[in-house]
Order: sequence, then structure tokens, then C-alpha cells
Amino acid sequence: MAKRKAIVSTRDCAACGCCIKVCPKGAITVPKGIYAKVDETLCIGCGKCAKECPASIISMEVIGQ
Repeated sequence: MAKRKAIVSTRDCAACGCCIKVCPKGAITVPKGIYAKVDETLCIGCGKCAKECPASIISMEVIGQ
């Protein structure tokens, strides 16, 4: 079964932290306040972060099949 994971466009991320607040698994951090980073081992692919991002720079990518 294919799984989804959140992917952040690091070049466009403003590090606002909105995604961190809605992630149910704590999979997102903003190291050094530069851009959001997703821990793929924690991400469950729910898509809440992508919906919350005001800049629409988080996408959900299908991994594995």
C-alpha cells in the first residue's frame, strides 16, 4: 500500500510554524528558524500541515507502492 508523506519546499518556506502546531505526531521542526523540516519516520501523511500552510509550500507526496 502506498503511503503519503509531507514534503516542504525549503526554498519558499517562511518558517512561520503553522505546520508545527497542527501536526499530530510532532513530525515537523524548524531547525535554526530557517525552514520547516519533516521527519519522515514520524509523518503519518495526514495532510494537516499542507492544509494549514499559508504559503501553500507543503505538498503530500506518495512514497512506496
